[in-house]
Amino acid sequence: MDIKEVIQKRYSCRSYKDTPVPEEKLNGILEAARLAPSASNRQPYKFIIVKAKEKREKLAEAAAGQSFIAQAPIIIAGVSLEPERTMSCEVPAYAVDVAIAMEHMALQAFAEGLGTCWIGAFSQEEAKKILEIPEEYKIVALMPLGYPADSPGPKDRKNLDELVSYEKYGGY
Repeated sequence: MDIKEVIQKRYSCRSYKDTPVPEEKLNGILEAARLAPSASNRQPYKFIIVKAKEKREKLAEAAAGQSFIAQAPIIIAGVSLEPERTMSCEVPAYAVDVAIAMEHMALQAFAEGLGTCWIGAFSQEEAKKILEIPEEYKIVALMPLGYPADSPGPKDRKNLDELVSYEKYGGY
């Protein structure tokens, strides 16, 4: 599958089979994150791989009870090690850096036949306790990873002319 097809077909998976993810696939997904660009190539993040059922269930509870998260055999927590860092354009660098790396993982996972879902609805405090993350760091997202037990419906996306302007805001 080429990259365009991966991007077109990738979706937010909310149902997972109880099938383990082979280590070689997991390592390839983590390698995609390692190769992702980051501001000044600092790679100011850590990814916590959660396989233990009890911890996955606790994370699902911390994520507003989104029980499907615990179905996945793996949950990846993307943690910023520099949560106070912003770029000169006043955008939080930590969130951008972690998001780029996690999207690299999501695309690689889909190319490997696996599903993922971005989870931003969770209690930072509870998830940090569960994963024993030091107070000064911040979880940017949780991402369940596993073989999909569902199939996606058609994606409803805006037309490019609704998303893109040229030379100025609103210009064409």
